[in-house]
Amino acid sequence: MGQLILPSSSTIAIDTSVVIYTIEGHLDYYSLLEPLWSKFYTGEIKIVSSELILMEVLVLPLRHGDNSLVEDYEELLLSHQMQLVAISRFLLKQAANLRASTNLKTPDAIHAVTALSVGCNQFITNDKGFRNVPELPVVILSEVLASQP
Repeated sequence: MGQLILPSSSTIAIDTSVVIYTIEGHLDYYSLLEPLWSKFYTGEIKIVSSELILMEVLVLPLRHGDNSLVEDYEELLLSHQMQLVAISRFLLKQAANLRASTNLKTPDAIHAVTALSVGCNQFITNDKGFRNVPELPVVILSEVLASQP
């Protein structure tokens, strides 16, 4: 199993899957992501995402009435340490341009332009479609998992 390489003092943008794998303890990815959260909680790195991530992670727990899971997501995402970037008109226009040129879905385009807007060192996801975004430093979790240490 490979491991994430996370430079100190970096800004790491994350996709929704990263939070889901962590909060729900995904068997394959939970241990892979532990160093990310460890460095985050010690202040070695900054983790950033779009405010959209909150809506995306809450839909299924709300649909299933899982208030405990809702609380877990909110505790992580609404903490003072997590930086959620507001969805501004500027970002929406950038996302529209990106979507027009790459065929990304709307939520993915918003996540991508958010990551680019903060100048992230890495964008961690499990969606290879983000590789179509020029300048986005994409890290695919399944590829890291499959790589040798």
